[in-house]
Amino acid sequence: MEERKLIFGLNEVEGIGWKSIDKIRKAGFLTEKAFSYTPEDWESIGLTNKMSNRLASIYDAEWINKRYSLMKESGAAMVTPFDGNYPELLKETAQPPWVLYYRGRLELISRPAIAMVGTRVPTAYGRKVGEILAEELSAAGLTVVSGLARGIDSVCHEAALRGRGGTIAVMATGMDRVYPPENRELERLIGREGLVLTEYPLGTQSHPGLFPQRNRIIAGLTLGTVVVEADIRSGSLITADAAMEANRDVFAVPGPITSPKSRGALDLIKQGAKLITCAKDIVEEYASYLDKIPAEIRESESFVPEAGNLGFEKNLTSEELRLYHILHQGPFTLDDLLMRTEWDFGHLHSVLLSLIIKKAVTQLPGAIYKVI
Repeated sequence: MEERKLIFGLNEVEGIGWKSIDKIRKAGFLTEKAFSYTPEDWESIGLTNKMSNRLASIYDAEWINKRYSLMKESGAAMVTPFDGNYPELLKETAQPPWVLYYRGRLELISRPAIAMVGTRVPTAYGRKVGEILAEELSAAGLTVVSGLARGIDSVCHEAALRGRGGTIAVMATGMDRVYPPENRELERLIGREGLVLTEYPLGTQSHPGLFPQRNRIIAGLTLGTVVVEADIRSGSLITADAAMEANRDVFAVPGPITSPKSRGALDLIKQGAKLITCAKDIVEEYASYLDKIPAEIRESESFVPEAGNLGFEKNLTSEELRLYHILHQGPFTLDDLLMRTEWDFGHLHSVLLSLIIKKAVTQLPGAIYKVI
């Protein structure tokens, strides 16, 4: 049995992680002889008693072939470090996955790519910036890689599908356990038009510990990582850290200093991340990887003042500006705004009315307010 299938079998065994497989490989156990190893043989290389017993009881050719057939029946395929089309950038990282299960256009895995990550609960500003950036980067030929999460990830995937660069979604679950569930249709769309990847076998459910591991793949597949909008505890910062550890570029989009959703990105800028205000700021870093850059991107100016309405904000009073920035984290109900501003009802209503007249804010059914 070929090495790629032997390592696939190890990856399919519950409880066997990256380090355990590394021990097995370095010990010379990546061979068909392992099918007859006893628990004591497995323990001799430092595996736990539980793990050794499991391997001794199930790891054989019949079990591996059965798992392989299940994977194929699910519509997925796999690529391993033993394959010529395994991404070189990922091989350069500290822990490249032993197996990448995939569905979709595998050629995207070897194209120049950029990671785009951010908060799961973005402001209107964050959503707009993410969409503009992702669409323009994809138009320039960069493949946008993200984690299929709510918020910024979803916005960037959807926008990138509209360009020639396409998009790659890296999941923190098995192919049959899409998380979050509401992104199942998006995952299917990316599986048809882009590429869906995971290092986890079928049946692997969502667990908090799996997301940081997923993030290292997002960073490892790409030339750089863009943090669109993130608070100081955002998982997006883990991806940025992984990018720095892999000696990749980190970019950050500036946001209002009054917005908690911008603090993570602003902190990255303080630490040396490149501040970006348009797709051109990223594309110019990777021009040598791209065959054709659209003229509108080469000649583009900063979009952040437009997306953030910075010029427009000059026409707002200090109280209108305060409420406007609060609503960037919304939408919010009237009760939410009363609590956040600590204003009385009459004053809040007056400022809201002024913002509505200035076409900065709109009212939704149920006394809910959001920025336009």
